Amino acid sequence: MHRTEKESRGATKNRILVTCAKGITPFLKEELLHLGFPVLDETVAGVATEGTIDDTMRLNLWLRTGHRVLFLIRDITAGDAGDLYRAMSEIAWEEYICDDGYVCVTSSVDNPSIRDSRYANVRCKDAIADRIRNKRGRRPDSGPNKDRAVVNLYWKDNRCSVYFDTSGEPLSRRGYRKIPMTAPMQETLAAAVIAAAGWSGSGHFINPMCGSGTLAIETALIALNMAPGLLRSNFGLMHIKGFNKSLWSDLRTRAAREAKKTLNCRIIATDIRSEAVKAAKMNAAAAGVEHLIEFDVCDYSGTEVPDGGGVIIINPEYGERMGKLRELESVYMGIGDFFKQKCRGYTGYVFTGNLDLAKKVGLRAKRRTPFFNSGIECRLLEYELYEGSRKSKNRGYLN
Repeated sequence: MHRTEKESRGATKNRILVTCAKGITPFLKEELLHLGFPVLDETVAGVATEGTIDDTMRLNLWLRTGHRVLFLIRDITAGDAGDLYRAMSEIAWEEYICDDGYVCVTSSVDNPSIRDSRYANVRCKDAIADRIRNKRGRRPDSGPNKDRAVVNLYWKDNRCSVYFDTSGEPLSRRGYRKIPMTAPMQETLAAAVIAAAGWSGSGHFINPMCGSGTLAIETALIALNMAPGLLRSNFGLMHIKGFNKSLWSDLRTRAAREAKKTLNCRIIATDIRSEAVKAAKMNAAAAGVEHLIEFDVCDYSGTEVPDGGGVIIINPEYGERMGKLRELESVYMGIGDFFKQKCRGYTGYVFTGNLDLAKKVGLRAKRRTPFFNSGIECRLLEYELYEGSRKSKNRGYLN
């Protein structure tokens, strides 16, 4: 007896594409390998692996640096919009989407016959809805909202890949950032920055200029081994027919049980703006980690740096979207003084999108890791801050 698509998809492995921001691919690869998934291919903004539709549950629950988890439905060929409609109509959508459900179509299109990707979206929606109406007698609703079933189309020349976006809303939207403040760092980027700093729970974590608290909150989640997906109640995969509710419940229960309750280190987050610290506290409370982060209102230079060593990450303004360059020069110079005078024994990091300003720090960067923040090319600059006689060897400092 032949299985229907619905019956076989839960046990059949298919390509899974996990997207990410540019610069994050190396850290996403490490996450996938750690979770036991193979790395089949990579691009500047994604990593391909494989698994079943049920495997996407674990990816959505645990990935910290991934943006979306796309599960391949089918590869098709289409020269124009008519071909696309016909090929999409051949997929058994009635086995994936409820008759009275809701579907959103997103796309990335590079085809000479298509001037506007929104037209491709419309043809896909029509094919899906018409197919279900013909099979079940009722047409599902459709629109731009990504809070239910989401179909993703990647179309280049005459080759198309049709995916379910099992995340729905991007994974960066953990659900805890109630007050974002100005120019916040995205949660997935913050997780990648922490990974680049090599911090995994040993040593203190200090975050002056904390803004809305994203770095400190992501640090606490990592230290607790808390799955970031536990903070969210809705994913695209939950709106696909055949969603395994019991497996999802078991995965969440197991993840919650594996999370630690206490830390063996201190996480300190400060900002000179009281409104920023208030927002960071509210965000941390929403994430369930407020009691684990020591917040304070003070200038970065007044931040407590306890003995024992660890990591210090500062994300100052870049002068691109806010602030004046001349005013920021003294800030960057002050960061160098703060590192030298108060942070010996730590590894210091400056995350910035302005390398000219970074030179004002006055320290020799051991490592420069590239990232992109909202389209701005950035660097995470690493500084070894030696204790005792090591500083006299000029290995960490410039003359």
